[in-house]
Amino acid sequence: MSFAPDAARGLRHVFVRGLTLQALLGVHAHEIAQPQRVVIGIDLAVLDDAAPSGEGPDTLSRVVDYGAVAATARNIAAAGHVRLCETLAERIAVALLGDARVQRVRVSVEKPEILPDVTSVGVVVERTRF
Repeated sequence: MSFAPDAARGLRHVFVRGLTLQALLGVHAHEIAQPQRVVIGIDLAVLDDAAPSGEGPDTLSRVVDYGAVAATARNIAAAGHVRLCETLAERIAVALLGDARVQRVRVSVEKPEILPDVTSVGVVVERTRF
């Protein structure tokens, strides 16, 4: 069997869904004065060093730690007031691309309690190393 040049470069997806926290996020006076509930979702496309041969070593050092991913998002959200969901998502995405194994990152930021007749509003940003 022959492979194309990038066939050995498989990807795995590491995700954090439903990270719910309080953040100062928004443009309105009440959003600046009072933290609100924000829900963050993250999906990372990570180089898989085991592909296509199968299984790699069962060690944490070879993978992106989703606990560290969540901590990064928490720290950025807690750093102070941000006006736009887009800005918060972009800051998280750029920080996570700091790990050279991460090839693509998608970050969603939702504000679930903004409009009375809508479950949630927000944004998804995607950044790619390619």
